Amino acid sequence: MSRLIVCCEKDLASMNIVAALTAGDGWADCGDDGYARYSARGNDVVMCIPDLHIFADGLDRRAEEFGVKVDSVVFPSEHEAASGIPALTVHSVGNFHEAEIGGRAQTLVPPSPTAASDALRLIRRYSRLSSFNICYEATHHGPYLEKPTYFIEIGSSAANWGNLEAASVHARVLSEVPAGNDYPTVIGIGGGHYAPRFTELALSSQVNFGHILPNYQLEGRNDEDIVRMIRMAADVTGTKLAFLHRKSMNGPQVARLVSLGESAGCEFLRSEDFMPLVMN
Repeated sequence: MSRLIVCCEKDLASMNIVAALTAGDGWADCGDDGYARYSARGNDVVMCIPDLHIFADGLDRRAEEFGVKVDSVVFPSEHEAASGIPALTVHSVGNFHEAEIGGRAQTLVPPSPTAASDALRLIRRYSRLSSFNICYEATHHGPYLEKPTYFIEIGSSAANWGNLEAASVHARVLSEVPAGNDYPTVIGIGGGHYAPRFTELALSSQVNFGHILPNYQLEGRNDEDIVRMIRMAADVTGTKLAFLHRKSMNGPQVARLVSLGESAGCEFLRSEDFMPLVMN
């Protein structure tokens, strides 16, 4: 499996993570295509771009036109939030509604549920940064790609983006993410942007999360739009399984979402449906 790792030259965290990842031997310069520069080691190809990654649609196609086989894509990146809380995060890519920060409106990029979920677990294993929150984020922002993609980020302000220990953690995670696992893959519905319930579940149970549809995307939406979002998330993730953060909503809301999700073809699982996670 060939993995494209996109390094954004306008993103300090991205530069630091990729620098840590490529510090070892065996990386070969593969030239440039007049826009991006490439280097490779084994099945990994680093693609360095000059523009902001969230607006750089079609990088997977560009790399393949250059001759790189692309099975999946990962973006090491900064994460920005008004809270400024230090965080190490992973998330899927795309937009449930407007494309305010890159990508295409009402379009989700195929996720990498297994790799992203295993990356989250490895972050928890290797991080000694006690002040940093470790979590999924809900699906958001661009760019638009056609290959399975996820972001791995250092947040949440300029005070954290240059943290070299955080960059080293993410570099180690990227070098050790396993080829796969056989855990069930679900979409997450409900909760807040930082998905505490889904994070907790992935760190304790054998389950992979694909796209995560948070409460703020559901608020004020009619039944048709909610069915569209749930069906789109499930289809792009390649699953019919869903997990609902029931405690983030009231009883009537739970009943409504279960009914709409089932009409979109989803089966809802509960936490007791997953086997406990055993980490080596």
